[in-house]
Amino acid sequence: METWFKLKERGTSAGTELLAGVTTFFTMVYIVIVNPGILSEAGMDFQGVFIATVAASIIGTLIMGLASNYPIVIAPGMGLNAYFAFSVVGGEGLSWQTALGAVFVAGLLFVILSLTSFRYMLLDAIPDSLKHAITVGIGLFITFIGLQNAKIIVDSPATLLTLGTLTEPMTLLSIIGLAVSLALLSYRVKGYLFIGMVITAIIAGFMGMLELPEQFVSLPTGLSATAFQMDIGGVFTNGLYAIVFTFLLITLFDTTGTMLGVAEQAGLMKDGKFPRSRGALLADAVGTTSGAVLGTSPTSAYIESSAGVAVGGRTGLTAVTVSVLLALTLFFSPIVSVLASIPAITAPSLIIVGFLMISVVRKIDWNEFEVVFPAFLIIVLMPLTYSIATGIGVGFIAYPILKAVRGKWKDVHPMFYLFAVLFFVQLAFFGH
Repeated sequence: METWFKLKERGTSAGTELLAGVTTFFTMVYIVIVNPGILSEAGMDFQGVFIATVAASIIGTLIMGLASNYPIVIAPGMGLNAYFAFSVVGGEGLSWQTALGAVFVAGLLFVILSLTSFRYMLLDAIPDSLKHAITVGIGLFITFIGLQNAKIIVDSPATLLTLGTLTEPMTLLSIIGLAVSLALLSYRVKGYLFIGMVITAIIAGFMGMLELPEQFVSLPTGLSATAFQMDIGGVFTNGLYAIVFTFLLITLFDTTGTMLGVAEQAGLMKDGKFPRSRGALLADAVGTTSGAVLGTSPTSAYIESSAGVAVGGRTGLTAVTVSVLLALTLFFSPIVSVLASIPAITAPSLIIVGFLMISVVRKIDWNEFEVVFPAFLIIVLMPLTYSIATGIGVGFIAYPILKAVRGKWKDVHPMFYLFAVLFFVQLAFFGH
């Protein structure tokens, strides 16, 4: 263990790494409840997605821990699952099988990018402000979905949207659950989202809204409902190139940013560079690809990994510990299904995760008009069009146009013009 994980070299011990793994697990385990709940909205089988979520997380996290020796967890990304369910399937009217095909193609492209230096060109082509705007827009979109699920925001024939009836049991429970999670967050309680879900579930029981399953433990079955169901041919017959690109883009940005942040926090950066970045990105790429095969949306590096780093996690042993604990959750699907079936239990997590993502808005440079206005379009159009791809597409089209108008067309990376054309073709000829 010492030879493989280099515990002494990184100033840690097996006990510290195990504690870090447990801490990280409780901060991110909410995803095994929330992700199947979101994807089931797209018509996917809950049990199949639950197993696929856990399996894809284990695969990506084990590669991260064993091959790259980083205390970073890989799991289906928040935002990406919402894009999959509500934009690609719900908005575009595509089947979830075709959406999985798009995820698989994006995953293969990510694998190729991870093995080449082209990934740096892709990242460098896009201004930081636009990258941050994508995160902010997704955060706003997730918050919007959470408010809808909680019925705090409902549809209105007069104004499209309006405030819901706050005394309705499900809405009231959502507000209580949100208050509980926010209180835990304000006191910096580790695993506040998961603990908030459990407390909300207990309150739901007292309100007569929760029926406990006949058994809490069962063997993991049902993966066949989602595994190997992807429709790759449908990706090309429907011209879903921009959707594939959006999956790839968000996964690449999210993963890279999270990895750099966690590695810096852990003191693992060397001369400002991220060592073994190829293996780390490959972990997420393989997680995304295998997840598509098994039946879940793209994976991403989890910022919750920082919780484990905060208590001393410095090596891949932390990630391996999380993988073992995730494997144990496979046997608790009955209770997971019950928790995910009540929107009030999961909605607060969506709202809070959205809030955390929106906070990145402070990193946007508001002084350069031709950059910040496209960033503004990305942020507002994601929730207003109910499509992450549309928001990114309009922003990416506006950016080079505004640069050209200002006589700064040479400042735009040549690769970015390709992005703009790709999104224009998608929006103009293949719908939005």
